Amino acid sequence: MHQVTTPREEQPLSTTAAAALLAEVVELRASNEQLGRALVSRAVIDQARGMVMALAPCSSERAWDLLVDVSQRCNIKLRDVAAALVATTKDEALPERVRQELRQALRRLRSADRR
Repeated sequence: MHQVTTPREEQPLSTTAAAALLAEVVELRASNEQLGRALVSRAVIDQARGMVMALAPCSSERAWDLLVDVSQRCNIKLRDVAAALVATTKDEALPERVRQELRQALRRLRSADRR
């Protein structure tokens, strides 16, 4: 059974314990921020996958592979390639390098499907 203590009965934290708690809070906040960014990135990547699936047409896995391929060939993070592709729905131009690699990747995908 847990004993309830009042603030007067609690012992003050040692400097070491306080530092450890502070470090844990900082680490948890950083982790939380990272997870939030990952969720946002994942949504954008999924939207881009859907766009590729409509363009190709292809499966979700092949669309993923195509986006990864474009990302690697352009040396741009996958989330940035996806964001650029999704931004075209708002009349933003696709960066030239991404556009070229996407076009070539779609051609490779289509030629592989013909075999």
